Amino acid sequence: MKDYFVHESSYVDNNVEIGKNTKIWHFSHIQTGAVIGQNCSLGQNVNIGQNVKIGNGVKIQNNVSIYEGVELEDFVFCGPSMVFTNVMEPRSKYPQRGSNFYFKTLVKEGASIGANATIVCGNTIGKHSFIGAGSVIIKDVVNYAMMVGNPARQIGWMCECGKKLTKKLKCDRCNREYSENNYNLEEIHHNNE
Repeated sequence: MKDYFVHESSYVDNNVEIGKNTKIWHFSHIQTGAVIGQNCSLGQNVNIGQNVKIGNGVKIQNNVSIYEGVELEDFVFCGPSMVFTNVMEPRSKYPQRGSNFYFKTLVKEGASIGANATIVCGNTIGKHSFIGAGSVIIKDVVNYAMMVGNPARQIGWMCECGKKLTKKLKCDRCNREYSENNYNLEEIHHNNE
């Protein structure tokens, strides 16, 4: 017996791994070689391309396609109708198919991508970063960065819990504190001894 849910209107090809408690909703397609972790939620009309790897606890909202060459680490959030690309210079007349043409895109743990954002292939989205709705990412995003616009620019820092950090790099929600060093943000660990 399956320990995950696939709606009857969805298609799951052969040679696919789906983790425990994952839910795949209406009109979705999971293609050959895809690996989806545990406790994931895939909304309506989601396409997971061949050989795509998706971590645990990932939420993919309606109308999102994860193409071959894209990898999502644990706890990534993909907002409704956001877009990944996987070929840098597509042409209909001169198809570019296969792993030789696909640029790798990595979305690191805990990153959130807002509705209608576009992630141009070949970039890495840093852990716990936040890509605002409608933003267009054309370069790597550092950990914890808050990015907005077209092309996206950084307008602040985000806490791991999803709250924008104060100017002092402290979270008003969970009280985590961070320090910035060479344009990288790191959480400050307190020793309670």
